[in-house]
Amino acid sequence: MSETNETEATDFPFVRVEDAIDWINSLIPFGIRPGLDRVELMMERLGSPHRRLKFIHVAGTNGKGSTCAMLTSVLLANGYDVGTFTSPYIEKYTNRLKYNNEDIPEETLLQLVNKLKPLVDEIAQTPLGSPTTFEVSTTLAIMYYATVTFPDVVVWETGLGGRLDVTNIVTPIVSIITNIGHDHMDILGDTIEQIAFEKAGIIKPGVPAVTTVEQPEALEVIKQAAAKNQSTLYVMNEQFRVELLNAVENEQNFTFFGPFRTMEEMSLTMNGAHQLKNAAASLMALEVLRQYMAFILEDTTTRDGLKRAAWPGRLEMVCKEPRLLLDGAHNPEGAATLAQALRDTYQYKGLHIMMGMLSTKHHHDVLRHILPLANTVIFTEPDFRKKMEAESLRDIAEQVMGDNTNRPTILVEPNWHKALEQLQAMTVPGDLAVVTGTLYLIADVRSFVLHRTESEKGW
Repeated sequence: MSETNETEATDFPFVRVEDAIDWINSLIPFGIRPGLDRVELMMERLGSPHRRLKFIHVAGTNGKGSTCAMLTSVLLANGYDVGTFTSPYIEKYTNRLKYNNEDIPEETLLQLVNKLKPLVDEIAQTPLGSPTTFEVSTTLAIMYYATVTFPDVVVWETGLGGRLDVTNIVTPIVSIITNIGHDHMDILGDTIEQIAFEKAGIIKPGVPAVTTVEQPEALEVIKQAAAKNQSTLYVMNEQFRVELLNAVENEQNFTFFGPFRTMEEMSLTMNGAHQLKNAAASLMALEVLRQYMAFILEDTTTRDGLKRAAWPGRLEMVCKEPRLLLDGAHNPEGAATLAQALRDTYQYKGLHIMMGMLSTKHHHDVLRHILPLANTVIFTEPDFRKKMEAESLRDIAEQVMGDNTNRPTILVEPNWHKALEQLQAMTVPGDLAVVTGTLYLIADVRSFVLHRTESEKGW
């Protein structure tokens, strides 16, 4: 009897899903280690389950999550079973492994972790070292889709970069590069061309690719990668484009012009001009699947699916009284996009912004987009180990504003709960409150406002 118990304890190390997730997160100190050696070994030991799946691989500095949401929504509307793998998650770890827009059941996650952990422990003893949190999460997603749910297609978001990103273990049926911007430059390189080279690493031989990248120098790098791989490349404003017809808060109507056909009376409930580009990339990729892989996509259902697409924490209005908008604008390009939306889409008398960021980001360039629009800015701190101190953000804001007389009132409240109370109290009818910065702050505020709970948040 005792021998059986010992075996069970070894084979099934976790009884509670919380313990399984804690173990995954315990691998965070191993950091981000670009390269595919460990994940390739895990796939080999598991029987290469990734080769049994069809992937749409999505890379880019911003817009990956929204694009994944659009692709998922349209495919679901057309009757396909869809796996969706994204990061970071907004509220719970299970958010990031979805099947038909439902989180992975906790009991299924527990079973998969218990199956994978002995392999992770084994690899940790080799010269390759322990697999990272992201490598384990990626492997769990492949196990879930290839051995449990068997979706028709997996919408597959890169974690960081592309070429050496763990998700690049797969060969997709179409690749998408949404845009190139200044983020994770400590890992991806300090020029737009270097970052573009890393993102273009998801382009595979003979696999068609779609991009909405606009900078000439970045686009040239992507075109070279496509040519080298004999991959047909569809470029926004060359092979396809969108034309905005009208836009109001929570609705954008447009026409999509593609190489195969024109799609009229398309609409989005997502706000911001950037979402039109993401919609264009999504529709172009789906058109490639329709044209060359016999995907059956009806115009009416595609239109309905696109309109239903939603992505939490990106220009998301979570409260009407007072109006509270959440947007994870954590890099300069995201801040520019938020600023444009605040100028073009939203109406308000006063604008009050609460912001918290990580210490690794480009604070100066983010703040120069946001500060000129605000009446009040409250700097706070996310509950996360890499947080930027609110006082330090205030100091950078003072440098950005310089001698400018048209400046917002600056407040500092490190406790985000108290900062949120201040923000909501000062937002009178007709005003707009915005919480922005790192998604780790967005996750906490969103969970608190909508569910009165704490978020797990993370990778």
